[in-house]
Amino acid sequence: MNISQEKIDNLNAVVKININPEDYQPRVEKAIKDQAKKAKIPGFRPGMVPASHIKRMYGKSILVDEINNLLSDTLNKYLEDEKIQVLGQPLPKEGDEKEYNWDFADNFEFNYEVGLAPDFSIDFSSKDKITQYIIKVDDETLAARIKNIRRSYGKMTNPDVSADDDVLYSDLVQLSPDGSVFEDGITNTASVRLDQIKDEKIKKSLIGLKKGDEVTLDIQKAFDNDAAKVAGLLKIDEETAADLKSTFRLTVKNVNRLEEGDLNQEFFDKLFGEGVVTTEAEFTAKITEEIETMMLQDSERKLQDDIYQYSLGKVNFELPDEFLKRWLKVTNEKLSEEELTGGYADFAKNLKWTLIENKIITANEIEIKYEDVFQLAKLRLEQQFKMYSPQGIAEEQLGQYTVQYLQSKENANKIFEEVKALRVFDYIKSVVTLEQKEILYTDFTKQFAA
Repeated sequence: MNISQEKIDNLNAVVKININPEDYQPRVEKAIKDQAKKAKIPGFRPGMVPASHIKRMYGKSILVDEINNLLSDTLNKYLEDEKIQVLGQPLPKEGDEKEYNWDFADNFEFNYEVGLAPDFSIDFSSKDKITQYIIKVDDETLAARIKNIRRSYGKMTNPDVSADDDVLYSDLVQLSPDGSVFEDGITNTASVRLDQIKDEKIKKSLIGLKKGDEVTLDIQKAFDNDAAKVAGLLKIDEETAADLKSTFRLTVKNVNRLEEGDLNQEFFDKLFGEGVVTTEAEFTAKITEEIETMMLQDSERKLQDDIYQYSLGKVNFELPDEFLKRWLKVTNEKLSEEELTGGYADFAKNLKWTLIENKIITANEIEIKYEDVFQLAKLRLEQQFKMYSPQGIAEEQLGQYTVQYLQSKENANKIFEEVKALRVFDYIKSVVTLEQKEILYTDFTKQFAA
């Protein structure tokens, strides 16, 4: 057997493999004998089928399988022994198909195109400057959060007339362009939240309504063409909602108002547990702490994204783009040319970041332990539980949930990749200069809202 590499350029190569009969015949003969022992063929006792009979019936397919297995083993071992870092997987060279007799005496030649990982260096230092935003709690954000929490634990009332932030429980009926009811059109009974109405003029028209009142509603304008919200309100799919042009007749069936809960001990105990908070000042401090924690997470996400973008801009190298596009097409048969063209740039960015990550981890001998993965998975689960209850769950139970969660290979890989990224971000933060800049939360969300 002979195997060699022909470099096309720094990012592409062709690996040539020549296989002679003496390379594959022992494997094929063994495979035939193994199948003869297992075969169940009429006229022969189990395990007594002659190997010559198996070779005559199935020899060619066995030969093809063993050649493919030999190719795979040989190619993988060669790449490993020669320490050749590849991107994607080797692909049979296009236009290189050869005709063979498959008569157990052929000399085979196979050529594989290989995309090579680029050679590059990383030189982050204190000369590299990245902004780190320190987000401050503002009065507007604090007041809005407190209001939402109090309303979550408040009681429902039914005032005679609607006001700002009320909910209109209403019949919605699709109208024709002339204002008449659209025959067989969309109808639904739904709760219309005034605090979600984006258009101020429309919102104003829904204030001061009583039970039985009717108004014409431009539903797309009201929700700023948010297809998801329109679809949810009308119980239709998002594609239909996005194309919807009709106005609707809104008939008020009831006005619902969620009154804010009283700031008393019963309210504090429901929210934080018995006796944890006893005064309004302590309550405000707790909510401020909660917001600051969320802001730290927002600030960190922004910093990580900025590091990601900065790294891609700083560490310049090319990829074997044409090979990778072909590989993506081969491994994703349903991928259209349009999808490939539109999505390749993001794929390439993510691949470049993965190569940068791996380089930093290898060069700095960064070790990722199971305990790191377990603790991050535990934290992510705890955050999810707190979305539904501020009190969370018991530590022991959380640990059990974490073990169960990581038993899924997909979940374990997802958390492992997140830990790897965090270690790389920590490394970069430790060597670059982080220029801290204070910003109010409201300004932060306006500037950097997704």
